Amino acid sequence: MLPNALNVLKFGSGEKPMQVANAFPRPQNPSCPAGGADNRENAERGVQVAPPSGNTSSLEPYQVLHTGFDTLTIAVKAILPPDVAEYFETQRTIAEHESREILIEWNGVELHLQGHGGKGYRFVANSGAFGARWAFKKPNAKDPWGVTVTFGSVFMATRDLGGAQAHLDRVLDRLGMRVKPEDFSISRFDICSDFYAPNFTLIPENFVMHSSTNRQDFIEKSVNGKSGRVTSVRVGGVKSRSAIIYDKRLEVTQKLKPYWWHIWNTNLTQKGLPNLAPKDPRSKVWRVELRAGKLLLKDRWNIRTWEDLYARFGDLVAHSMSSIRYTDPAPTDINRARWPNHLLWELAGSEFANDLRYMREFSDPDGVKFVHKAQHISTLTKNARGTLVSLAAINGTSFDQLDTFFDTTLREFKNDLESEAEHLCKLHQAASDRYRFIS
Repeated sequence: MLPNALNVLKFGSGEKPMQVANAFPRPQNPSCPAGGADNRENAERGVQVAPPSGNTSSLEPYQVLHTGFDTLTIAVKAILPPDVAEYFETQRTIAEHESREILIEWNGVELHLQGHGGKGYRFVANSGAFGARWAFKKPNAKDPWGVTVTFGSVFMATRDLGGAQAHLDRVLDRLGMRVKPEDFSISRFDICSDFYAPNFTLIPENFVMHSSTNRQDFIEKSVNGKSGRVTSVRVGGVKSRSAIIYDKRLEVTQKLKPYWWHIWNTNLTQKGLPNLAPKDPRSKVWRVELRAGKLLLKDRWNIRTWEDLYARFGDLVAHSMSSIRYTDPAPTDINRARWPNHLLWELAGSEFANDLRYMREFSDPDGVKFVHKAQHISTLTKNARGTLVSLAAINGTSFDQLDTFFDTTLREFKNDLESEAEHLCKLHQAASDRYRFIS
């Protein structure tokens, strides 16, 4: 196996990018360059910021909050050993019968196994929000590519590319699957940058790309049904190359991903900058994301194995950032190809072009996990409180009698520990299994 990715991943063909007068190249329109040289040898990554103060508003616009690899999907030329496949089959039957995913363990590997397969895979499993998603085919010697694994954004933000490779190697080894370097095929790899951008407005028409490239816009709807602001624009195809700019704060809020605030604020704290306040409407975060799909990786750049990825992914990123651009339109120039890059795109390109081996921010996985756990505890506590109050109301209990009602209900629950011990034990075990990867 190759050395840890942090030590070998370079910009293009295993080398650092060309430098002129200590300047890092910024992917942009060559006929209309913006910015010029930027001596960054001893500077922090990102834009220069004002001295820190005690509130979000002291952050300079377009402050970099996070840069790193995002989703990574890999196919593996390996087949489940017969004894592992038999164990998975037995557990899958249990999960299907109970209509829930169950916690399984084999040789130190713990996974949540679902009671169904999907897309040609017999077994579908995961190791929680902070782990990986696994798919295993039913053993078949005529179909040797029997495993697919996907690492999500939280795993990549906290444990980096080297951590993903080490985790993959460990699990395959524990499950008894022996592989060679050429037995890995990378089918998706994303890279992203998050920016504090309180006044940024996303305008779909400002994207400049080849006429054959598709564009998909997402518009936020207000409560009265009128069209609102554009919250996301994706340019390109899922299986090839696509670039996305979207409102990350909105996604974090709607999909309940509070751990991203922890990741962003950890990075700001390391730079001596004030933290973002999740409830402050000024704490607006926009993400620039580049997604490399199977067709772009394999057919265009011949990136299949880990070694290929380390050697050529930097070149792929640089080329992609110049092939698709988000621009700052020049009102007097009708030639869109000459429009300069928007500052957001410039900074994202500069972040991506930086020596890729530094794309790890050392966010503490336990700290991120703690925030996620706290969110679940808060939600469950609110639900429990609301259920008890509703139960009191439907029983005709007045507000002044709630204290007595709560005591009475608690005694009934305690009595259930004896009368329904077996049932409650199963419920407790199921809950413990469900929260295994965040507890």
